[in-house]
Amino acid sequence: MYYQCTYCYKIIHKPLEPIWLCECGKPLSVHYDWEDVSRDIQVDSEDESLWRYASMLPSKCTKEKISLGEGWTPLLHIEDHVYIKNETVNPTGSFKDRGMAIAVTMAKAQNVEKICLPSAGNAGVSAAAYCQAAGIDCFVFFPETIPEPFKHETERYNSKLILSGQTISEAAQAMNNQKEEDWFDISTLKEPFRVEGKKTLGYEIADQLNWSLPDVIIYPTGGGTGLIGMWKAFKEMLGMGWISGPLPRMVAAQSDGCAPVVEAFQTQKEATSFWHKSDTIALGLNVPGPLGGYWILKILSESNGIAVTAKEASLRIKTEDFREKTGIDASSEIGVVWSAYEELLKTTWITPGEKVVLFATGIERR
Repeated sequence: MYYQCTYCYKIIHKPLEPIWLCECGKPLSVHYDWEDVSRDIQVDSEDESLWRYASMLPSKCTKEKISLGEGWTPLLHIEDHVYIKNETVNPTGSFKDRGMAIAVTMAKAQNVEKICLPSAGNAGVSAAAYCQAAGIDCFVFFPETIPEPFKHETERYNSKLILSGQTISEAAQAMNNQKEEDWFDISTLKEPFRVEGKKTLGYEIADQLNWSLPDVIIYPTGGGTGLIGMWKAFKEMLGMGWISGPLPRMVAAQSDGCAPVVEAFQTQKEATSFWHKSDTIALGLNVPGPLGGYWILKILSESNGIAVTAKEASLRIKTEDFREKTGIDASSEIGVVWSAYEELLKTTWITPGEKVVLFATGIERR
């Protein structure tokens, strides 16, 4: 196993532990010796969790894994060729559990005793739960605007909760000012293993579709770890001969209240710019300065994908429409996804008969 910077492309075989960013300040990506080597499908079909794909994860993960039963979530066929990947049934109610299971397992393996992160909601709850399971102290920095249910659930797992600022970026600034030397920062993309957890989404979709892939995936995009992880999984599976092309067209869906990826995509920039005065009820998408913005844009280009906005004013209605149609009590991010799907159908970017997967990334917390 080795690491490669996603920006300067430097290859690192033995980084200092705990493993964090490249020296250029950009995220590292995990790579394996088995990539691009043809091999039979290796899945533990009796394991109904993300650990059924353990052979595609860092070997240290399998020795003392920290697991709450995350992954292997339903892929629900709701109409015609449309499917919902229902991540609300994960242990703490969101897709964040996938990344935290692997990131906290690897932190424990690297002798980390204290973890910190800023969060817009679900990641804080998830980190608190997995750190409690691992016996690691957890410090979660939320914006002051965070709804009460997130506070209660995070504190339930005995983590330390700090409120600061109005956005996740401002909470991150507070964390950087307050964190101590022995706190390990597992913010989105600042360590490489949350992506490894999220890539199991890609393996699961292929597995659940009998080792085929959809034509389009619509993903609510804040920090973008899930979109990045899935694309990594697709490339890995292609290299091993588990699937054949073409790969899905990836759609980054954002609210027009916070749309740095869409703005960069539409103006053909190679990196995102900071989105000032971000404001959206889709808390997981209130990420005005994604660290991996350039990485997300690269994937959209490689996949012949697109970045689209949903109108913030219509999110509550679109979210309720989805809930009534599916019975899934998903949070407002699904309103962004549902709106994007309807718009792309209307403009014929998605054509009749194409297989589409939509993501319900988290439960509505009340």
